[in-house]
Order: sequence, then C-alpha cells, then structure tokens
Amino acid sequence: MHAMILRRQGAPLEPAELPDPEPGPGEVLLRVHCCGLCRTDLHVVDGDLTEPVLPLVPGHQIVGSVLAAGDGVSRLAPGQRVGVPWLGGTCGQCRFCASGRENLCEQAVYTGYQRHGGFAERCVADARFCFPLPSGYPDLQVAPLLCAGLIGYRAWRLCGAARRVGFYGFGAAAHILVQVARHEGSEVYAFCRPGDERGLAFARSLGCEWAGPSDGPAPVPLDAAIIFAPAGELVPAALRAVDRGGRVVCAGIHMSEIPAFPYADLWQERSLVSVANLTRRDGEEFLALAPRVPVATTVTPYPLADANRALDDLRGGRFDGAAVIVVDPEATS
Repeated sequence: MHAMILRRQGAPLEPAELPDPEPGPGEVLLRVHCCGLCRTDLHVVDGDLTEPVLPLVPGHQIVGSVLAAGDGVSRLAPGQRVGVPWLGGTCGQCRFCASGRENLCEQAVYTGYQRHGGFAERCVADARFCFPLPSGYPDLQVAPLLCAGLIGYRAWRLCGAARRVGFYGFGAAAHILVQVARHEGSEVYAFCRPGDERGLAFARSLGCEWAGPSDGPAPVPLDAAIIFAPAGELVPAALRAVDRGGRVVCAGIHMSEIPAFPYADLWQERSLVSVANLTRRDGEEFLALAPRVPVATTVTPYPLADANRALDDLRGGRFDGAAVIVVDPEATS
C-alpha cells in the first residue's frame, strides 16, 4: 500500500510502499477514503509531542470502509463506513476507564501517534474505537468532525451553560463549534491572530457576534472562553476576558509556556481547566448532534502525495476551516 510516513520528527513525511496490514483480534482492516488534518498532526511531526512510535503513518481523523474484521469483532460489518478518532485504544480496566474517564487512561494508545494512522491506503483500528458515521455527510465533510469536532464538543460541554463564550483561535475546531454554540442559543466572540483579517471575516460569516484580535480586550464580559490556539500567552488574556465565576478551557493537546499572571486574574471564582483527548461517549453524542444542528464543515482537500504541503499550509494559516487528505479519490463520496 502507498503511505506517507514520518521517520524522524522535525523532518518532512516521506512516500513509502508498505505491506498491507492484517487485523488482529478485536481489530478491523479499513480501506481509507480520506483523513482529516489536525494541528495535533503538526505537533507530532514537529516534535512537540515526544512519544511517537517511529516510523509512523500519521493521521487520526480517518474515514474508511471495513474490508475485514479480526476475531471477536461483531459490531462492524464489511463495507460499513466508519470513522477513527485520536483515541485508538484503552485498557478498559483502570480506575479512569472504570469511572467513564477513559480519555485519561494511563495505558491509552493514540491513532497516528502510537499506532499507524490514516495517511495510507489501508489501516488497522481497534473496533471498539471506530464510530459508525452519519449517512448525510460526505467523506470530506465528516472527517473534521472526528477530532476538531469531538475535542471542540468536549471543551464546549466543560463551559457549562455559557451564554457568552469566547473562542481564541478560529480554525477547524472553532468553525465547527460556533455552529453548535449558536444552535444551543449562545453568543460567540472570536479572537484571531492580530492582522488575520481573513480569519476575522470567516468568523463573522459563521455568525459570531464579534470578531477581533486576540491581543485586545473582549467587547463584553464572557461567561466562558475556549483556547484552541497553542499559545500560552492567551491564558491570562482569556482569564481577564471572563466575568467572575467564568471558566477558561484549554482545548489543545500542546501549548507553549503560560506566562506568570497576577492572582487577581483568577480570583472571584474564575477557573482554568484543560481538555484531554475524548471518550467514546463524546463521539456518540456529537455524531448524533451534528446532523441536527446541522454542522457544515468548510474543507480544503489535498491529495495524499501533497501531505507535506497541507501541513505547511496549516502552519501558515493558509486556509479557512479544515484540511482533509484525500487518500482514495474513487472511494471518497
């Protein structure tokens, strides 16, 4: 099979011909249609996340169809379209798994990080962590829901009943989540990189109440803020933007160092929390909710051979919404 692989962090992906994988017990073999591109992929490739299993096929927003199932798999059938997210497997037995917090499992493995991902024509996935996908979404539009959507949804739920919420960074996750937030009756205030006029216009086009630079003040006191950008300096800014009793949610898997800030920015029962990974319950809830909103994704497609260009465009903020790597144009609906 043809694949793009990471041999060394900090280096470009390399094209390679690899043997087709075989599904083991509890696994399924997938024909990969496409794979969404995520900022986490950048963190893996660039070395911000330091525990990849190399050489590695990246990619963790996989849309594919089941080709074969290993022993013990009964819930998925050949030909069925499924999605594979970042969380690729857990132990199922630790105190976190037993209490519904499998996203914190200490033995978890991650797609496109500890197990091969979707930048290849075939992949193997743990059947327990594959989601049947809503029928109304074409492959390219559903792929970004599998991480940008799921992590955004988990961050949104941590905001509680926020009427006014700020989004710091307006990329793949924010452009999905603004639709969910407005569906649930909230006002969204978008904070973009200074000088990013295209990002501001994109946020306004999706119904944000206001859009402005992230180095400026919020126009109104916020009930909550979600930080999608991996910039630690946004944490004090977001704390200053939320009203007393407000909450700031850090939604990224990696963030630069958070600078010191005065206790006054946190006082009056403001809180600061992070989101780690996702649970299967998040996936089931969000994939049921998305068609009801309905969430519409803005997508820029790239062929598999152009995965490095897609990563570089993501670094440079050269597209709106999300990017998707098209692996099998014939299969992609």
